[in-house]
Amino acid sequence: MLLMAPSICTDLAPIWQIIGWVLWVFKIAIPIVIIVFGMIDLGKAVVASKDDEIKKSVKSLVMRAIAGIVIFFIPTIVGAIFGLVSEFKDDPAYTNEFKICRTCIVHPGDSNCNPNN
Repeated sequence: MLLMAPSICTDLAPIWQIIGWVLWVFKIAIPIVIIVFGMIDLGKAVVASKDDEIKKSVKSLVMRAIAGIVIFFIPTIVGAIFGLVSEFKDDPAYTNEFKICRTCIVHPGDSNCNPNN
């Protein structure tokens, strides 16, 4: 049985914060990359004036957009999962630990993630 140490989120707050910053960067960068690549692909297809290439480019753009939307909502999904997990345990120590993990991942700039606190 896997037992969680009572202070794992507090002790590893800097790591959770790094993960949060990485997710935040992905949340911003991936939609921008999708828009740029979609514009390039669609532009090439339109310049080529081939209906098959245009349909293929539009389909590719839609698939990229769906992937971008999923990636954009990953921090929200992770936050919701941590919120649900924190509700399973009635012990306030565990609830506070999960809140620290959740805060560091979803809001990495929050002062609760500062290891100097």
